[in-house]
Amino acid sequence: MSIEKRTDAAVLADQLHSAAIHLLRKLRREDAASGLNAPRLSALSVIVFAGPVTLGDLAAAEQVRPPTMTRIVDALADQGLVVKKKNADDGRSTLIHATAAGKKLLMRGRERRVRALAVRIATLDAKERAALGEAAEILRKVIAAI
Repeated sequence: MSIEKRTDAAVLADQLHSAAIHLLRKLRREDAASGLNAPRLSALSVIVFAGPVTLGDLAAAEQVRPPTMTRIVDALADQGLVVKKKNADDGRSTLIHATAAGKKLLMRGRERRVRALAVRIATLDAKERAALGEAAEILRKVIAAI
């Protein structure tokens, strides 16, 4: 690949990175309605979408130390959003499962974020919405290759 192409790719990567961060920061405003702080909401998301998970796997996914994750999981359990169960395949470990209430809370939050984004997308003209749809598909391919 030529230097020019790598530079163009790097510039585009920087622009996409910045846009993604700004988009998520703005949509995060919708998370206040969940009643959870960001670390708890993030951990709950991993548990809902990738769970059940061990505490170690959850800590690794969230890039925190196990004692920190223990406090987060205990708080989620106290709120009735997750439960800890012995691992049937390995009695020495515990799996963390989302409860129905945890799944419901997370899905409602996702709906709020999507609705807030949809309101803004609806202000675009048809050509811009089509281009954004194509870009979303391309991003899915890029993400799958990472």
